[in-house]
Amino acid sequence: SVALSADGTRALSGSFDQTVRLWDLGTGKTIQTLKGHTGTVRSVALSADGTRALSASADSTVRLWNLGTGKAIHTLKGHTS
Repeated sequence: SVALSADGTRALSGSFDQTVRLWDLGTGKTIQTLKGHTGTVRSVALSADGTRALSASADSTVRLWNLGTGKAIHTLKGHTS
C-alpha cells in the first residue's frame, strides 16, 4: 500500500517486511522506517498535515505513528481476521 502527502513531496509505503517507510520523492531516499508490526503492512494513510500516519497490518493491529519521532502513539487491537 502507498499514500502520497498532500504537497506531493513524500510517500508512505507498507510492505511484506513488516515496516512502514516514509520516502522523499525528490531524492528517492527513505526519510524514516517505522517498525513495530509483526505481520505484512497492508494499508497506510497520511494525515493532511503530514505529521501522523496510520498503518494496518496482518498482525490484526492498526498503529498511529508520530512522524516527528518515528514512534507509535497508539496501537489499536481488536480485528480477529
